[in-house]
Amino acid sequence: MNKFRSKIKKYTLIFYWVFVFVLTGIMLFLILPGEQKFKYEYQKGFPWRHENLVAPFDFAILKTNQEIDDEKAEQIKTIIPYFTCDTSLSTKTLIELKTDLNFEGETDQANKLIAFNTLKKNLLFLYENGILQRSVDSYKELAGKTKLKRRIGSAVSQVELKNIHSEKTAYNVINKVLRNLKEQNPGLHDWLGQISAENYIHANLEFDKATTNKEIVQATNKISLTRGMVQIGERIILEGEIVNSEKFQILESLKVSFEKERGKGINSYMVPVGKGLLILVLLGLVFTFLYIYRRDILTQFSKLAFLMLFMVAMVALSSFINTFPNLHIYLVPLVIFPIIVRTFFDSRTAIFMLVLTTLLIGFYAPNNYEYILLQVSAGIVAVFSLNKMNRRVHLILATLWVLLTYVLVYTALNLIHGGSLSSFNYETLKWFVMSSTLILLVYPLVYIFEKIFGFVSDVTLIELSDSNQPLLRKLAEEAPGTFQHSMQIANLAEEIILKIGGNPFLVRAGALYHDIGKIAKPNFFIENQSVGMNPHDRIGYLKSAEIIIDHVKKGVKLAQKHKLPGPLIEFIATHHGTTKAKYFYLKYQQDNPNNKIDEESFVYPGPLPISKEAAVVMLVDGIEAASRSLPEKTVDNLQHLIENMIDEKIKDKQLDNSDLTFNNINIIKETLLKKLINIYHIRIEYPKEESE
Repeated sequence: MNKFRSKIKKYTLIFYWVFVFVLTGIMLFLILPGEQKFKYEYQKGFPWRHENLVAPFDFAILKTNQEIDDEKAEQIKTIIPYFTCDTSLSTKTLIELKTDLNFEGETDQANKLIAFNTLKKNLLFLYENGILQRSVDSYKELAGKTKLKRRIGSAVSQVELKNIHSEKTAYNVINKVLRNLKEQNPGLHDWLGQISAENYIHANLEFDKATTNKEIVQATNKISLTRGMVQIGERIILEGEIVNSEKFQILESLKVSFEKERGKGINSYMVPVGKGLLILVLLGLVFTFLYIYRRDILTQFSKLAFLMLFMVAMVALSSFINTFPNLHIYLVPLVIFPIIVRTFFDSRTAIFMLVLTTLLIGFYAPNNYEYILLQVSAGIVAVFSLNKMNRRVHLILATLWVLLTYVLVYTALNLIHGGSLSSFNYETLKWFVMSSTLILLVYPLVYIFEKIFGFVSDVTLIELSDSNQPLLRKLAEEAPGTFQHSMQIANLAEEIILKIGGNPFLVRAGALYHDIGKIAKPNFFIENQSVGMNPHDRIGYLKSAEIIIDHVKKGVKLAQKHKLPGPLIEFIATHHGTTKAKYFYLKYQQDNPNNKIDEESFVYPGPLPISKEAAVVMLVDGIEAASRSLPEKTVDNLQHLIENMIDEKIKDKQLDNSDLTFNNINIIKETLLKKLINIYHIRIEYPKEESE
């Protein structure tokens, strides 16, 4: 039956692996672009490292972006901007002027009419030519122009800019006319004084952006994107020849034409095959790495699913950003990927996954080699600089280190390519700055992934280790002796882990919570008992063993109720392994020498510790508790106790599932002895001086 279950479990695991990796492969296949890639790699300023290249077919030489922009600028210079003219304003203004000038009365009617007609003539002249709200020089659309196109309905006419007035200059013209009329006809001074020139000056020209842009688009669309042709069989570049600007542009033109021409016929079916093989190889490398170095990830659904989905998400995000012409692929904060993988797993896995993910993205990224070099360098620096995340300043420093790495590597590449900084594209720096700043999203992302996949980070462990946490506060109040014992275990275990390697935050948190099950019946444990009051004296040994063993089960239930993460529950469940409650077992054996003993009643439920940290807590827990009961605490007694208890655990196979090595065991023994000597203030006995 057990053999059958083992087979079922094995086949289920294989099916799960196939499912996850096939699903990952399908998603990557759909995300990665399917266009045929140009097989030659080249860089401006570097030698051509391939065989002599001749044109495989006729193709046009594309103009550079700078050439096209220059031609567009020349075309735009010839475009005369459009301005719409509001003809109704002149009519309204003249009606207002006639209304404001009171013609009632019989005095000097002839002169009044002459004055009115003079004003009318000048206003009509101004409005017919056009009045702008501001001066001509202030309109960037009119810079370098001598004319504008005045549009009245569908009719368009050109007007010289010298005949155009602004509201200010038009006001000056009418104001001057008013002054001249007053000087020529003193008798009309008061009559003309009723009006003010600014009331009759209104801009009737407004820039017609839509029509102007339409004409610009029509003109620029006529610009040819090519200059000249390369004939089939014509030599393009020789092996070892430097790829200068002219050769680079011809190669770029060939690349574009190649991807259009060779995507036809049977070759179009070969591209998906090649893409599928590439994905298959890279995913095969991922599986091989995990199988050899991190098999625990392969055997846990949440870990493997997270790793694959996160990798696919980074590839998809990079592909999505790359589709926007105004955004650069460097905007994607790829270094977040290795940082978070490092947070939940380890540095080796983080760097390996970074390299493979960068290779996948580099498949379609512009300047493939430059992109891969920059991202791998920045990612490795991020992993090394952020080996701890227990303080916010660590993330800030990592951000600065990543930005510095981007700038230095990019500068180095520019110096190699161009031989100077004259070709340095400072616009690229803004993408590096934004990408580095986005690293600050690590903290919220870590929190989200913890909740979704059940992981635990160093930040969470530090928060859980706070003695003001509700569960630890309850332990301190209801079982103060156990709380002090747990604090002592935490200090000892942390010191050991720092020497043998491991996560000090995990071992500290695990040690603090390992005995929380004693909250249920604290008085049944010796560290919480008052002198002379032992409730075990009133019950049998079997019942006592049951209560003592039960603190493990109660601890697990209490941890699950308070939603403690799985890695901490391991410490609670495994800190006694499958050992016996030895004191009550031996006592029961003494009182019942002739009875057959059911040993299972005295055995802790386990399981055995898996992690190095949980194994250390198991060893330290038993030794620290036993050291308290030593009648005489000497160096020899403590050393003998440590040796015996650790050897007994090894003999009972309690450490078989953990990662502890014999070297680790020796370090644990030495560290425990040294720390316990300090705790109990034991002085070393000096040899006596012999008399001569």
